[in-house]
Amino acid sequence: MEWETVIGLEIHAQLKTKSKIFSGAATAYGAEPNTQACAVDLALPGVLPVMNRDAARMAVKFGLAIGAKINQTSIFDRKNYFYPDLPKGYQISQLQLPIVGEGSITINVNGEKKTIGITRAHLEEDAGKSLHEDFHGMTGIDLNRAGTPLIEIVSEPDMRSATEAVAYLKSIHSLVRYLDICDGNMQEGSFRCDANVSIRPRSQEEYGTRTELKNINSFRFVEKAIEFEVERQIDILESGGRVVQETRLYDSDKNETRSMRSKEEANDYRYFPDPDLPQMVLEDWFIDAIRAELPELPGARRERFISDYELSDYDAETLTTSKELADYYEQAVAILPSQPKLIANWVNGELSAGLNRNAIRITESPVTATMLGQLLTRIDDNTISGKIAKEVFEAIWRGEGNADEIIEKCSLKQISDNSTIEPVIDEILSNNPNQIEQYKAGNGKLLGFFVGQVMKATQGKANPKQVNELLRKKLDT
Repeated sequence: MEWETVIGLEIHAQLKTKSKIFSGAATAYGAEPNTQACAVDLALPGVLPVMNRDAARMAVKFGLAIGAKINQTSIFDRKNYFYPDLPKGYQISQLQLPIVGEGSITINVNGEKKTIGITRAHLEEDAGKSLHEDFHGMTGIDLNRAGTPLIEIVSEPDMRSATEAVAYLKSIHSLVRYLDICDGNMQEGSFRCDANVSIRPRSQEEYGTRTELKNINSFRFVEKAIEFEVERQIDILESGGRVVQETRLYDSDKNETRSMRSKEEANDYRYFPDPDLPQMVLEDWFIDAIRAELPELPGARRERFISDYELSDYDAETLTTSKELADYYEQAVAILPSQPKLIANWVNGELSAGLNRNAIRITESPVTATMLGQLLTRIDDNTISGKIAKEVFEAIWRGEGNADEIIEKCSLKQISDNSTIEPVIDEILSNNPNQIEQYKAGNGKLLGFFVGQVMKATQGKANPKQVNELLRKKLDT
């Protein structure tokens, strides 16, 4: 039996508002437990929620960016369930009429584009957090996060592999950061997702029974969790069993999913319109003002990088993953506009390697875009070779100065004078007569040997292009 995987994601993105969705309490991460939960968040008797205008603005901004229908009238509902970190006994969410309707986003998987439908994006409040450490077998409750504004982004079941699901998740992650509506910090829980996974025979139109994988907080774990769950469901069906609709947790230590609870349906939550909140009505001018402030979005910027800078799809995709990285690249190109490809190679190569090695973000790089542009200018004008440039880059990273200062201080200027290079070549050729005979007999690879010897003798300072030309001239005559 050939099986087809069907995946839909529900992404929870915490909005970057300064206060909560229905109260004036702060949303800053890392405060002492229960110091940012006010009377509204604690659901004390007699308190009333008041909608945060900025949360609505950010939700509309997202909706416009995915080409979605904006519902100018939307309503809030109560989603009833009982859990220790939910002080009201219900969560304020949107069911029947969300603020953002149907839209879509295009992903790129192995060079192929695919459009993923987005069913809706609705506003809701976050719950608190249960703490299981240092309580001597008991559980502590931190309500700082209770009432923090979220948009829940619900996709259509359009993804057919874990790779596609990760590409979609990364695209949404990139988009909300471009829009500056979510910081995207998965470790802190401000961007997390649930994955709905099912399988079916490839020729079958009807969907199989799905399981929900809950609260996965890294791209790698999303991929691993889905892959494990697909194999688990295939094993069940091929052994004659049936998949049970349920919610499962992913254990990253054991790389497995395990049952958490039976999967609830909407009617299990007894949704009804929240009587304390009126309909939310968005005027045309409000939506138009948000549309006017939309930035250049990742997809458009990627296409512009391909057309303006003649970059490959891969380079453009990589450079536009984050707004900060794309900004860095364009700032460097402004220093050396004639070499966009060279700059792309260095940003995706040496710079990214340095950032990964030191576990820092592009905004924390000790090598600024201007510094990188100046360094690559010295390759372009033949002041230094590419190999020497890597040494200079490391020195800049260590804070030893800019490119020109380091080149001057360490006497790293490239040797481009034929009268200096030729005697070195002549000496190397005279010391290697056997290699010359082999080269002349047709072993062209030995040219690399001679080039390497010259570069070694000049401590990497000889102009490689000139070395190649001079060697060919002497060896081919």
